[in-house]
Amino acid sequence: MHVATLLTALALTTSLPAQNLQQQIAKIAGDANETISVACALPNSTLNCDLNPDGHPPMQSVFKLPLGVAILHQVEQGKFTLDQPIRFLPSDRIQPGSYSPLQDKYPNANVDVPLRELIRLSVNLSDNAAADTLLRLLGGTAALQKYMDSLGVQGFHIEDTEYSLHTDAQLQFRNWFTPRAAVAFLRRLADNSPLTPANTQLLFSFMQGPGNGTGRIKAGLPADVVVRHKSGTSDTVIGVTYAMNDIALITLPDGRTLALAVFLTNSTDDQKKREATIAAIAKAAYEAAVAAK
Repeated sequence: MHVATLLTALALTTSLPAQNLQQQIAKIAGDANETISVACALPNSTLNCDLNPDGHPPMQSVFKLPLGVAILHQVEQGKFTLDQPIRFLPSDRIQPGSYSPLQDKYPNANVDVPLRELIRLSVNLSDNAAADTLLRLLGGTAALQKYMDSLGVQGFHIEDTEYSLHTDAQLQFRNWFTPRAAVAFLRRLADNSPLTPANTQLLFSFMQGPGNGTGRIKAGLPADVVVRHKSGTSDTVIGVTYAMNDIALITLPDGRTLALAVFLTNSTDDQKKREATIAAIAKAAYEAAVAAK
C-alpha cells in the first residue's frame, strides 16, 4: 500500500469508535512488509495495543535509554558527577561510517568530555561512540543487564556493544527488548522513576530534544503533543532493514501519559513506508488513549 494511502486509510478507520484498537493495528501491520511488535500502557484503562508483545525484536539504539538511566543511577550513588570529564579513548571509537558526532568531532579521540554531554549525545543523538564510552564506564553490557534486572524489567537482554554490532550485523539479534518490557520500563520512568526528580527531568529533556527527530511515533501525533522517545535503526542490507524502532512516553491532553513501543523487524519496505507504519500505529494508539476513560 502507498504511504499516503496507508495514512488515509488509518484516518478513516480511527473515525469509527467501535473499531477495536488491536484490529486497527493488525490492519496496519497487514499492509506492511515486516514483522511488527507493539505494546502500550495507560494507567487505569483497558487500552490494549498488543501485537506480538512478547517477541524479541532487535532493539538497536533503544538500549541507549536504559543505558542513560543506569549511568544516572551511578551518578546518584556518588560514583561520578554530571560535570565530571570522561576520557574518550581511542578504544571507544567505532568503525568509520558508523554514526557518531563525537567521533566526527574528535577522530583521534584522547579528549575529555563531560559526562552530561556523553549522556546527551547517546540518548538524544544516538551517538554510537558516546554510548560505547558510557558502557565502558558502567562496566560493560553485563552491568547494564544487571541494572535492568534490578529494576524488575523482564524482557530486556543485551550482550553486544555498538562496536560489535557494526562488526557483525547478525549480533544485533542478541540484543532484544520485548515491547511489553519496553512499555513496563517506560511506565517505571513515568510513574515511579528510579532516579531523582531532577535526573528524571534531565533524561526526559534529552528524550524530548530535537535531536530525536519528528518522524516515527511523533509524526502520527498532533504537533503540540509532548513526546519523549528513543528510536533505534539498523543498517539496510540487500534491501532488508533488520530493525526500525521507537518507544515513547506521550502526554495526553488531560495530562495522563501513554507508554507506547513499536518495533519493526526484517523489513523490505523503504524508509518512508516504515516511518509511516510507525506513525499510523502511534496515531491509532493516541486517539484510542484520548478516548479511553
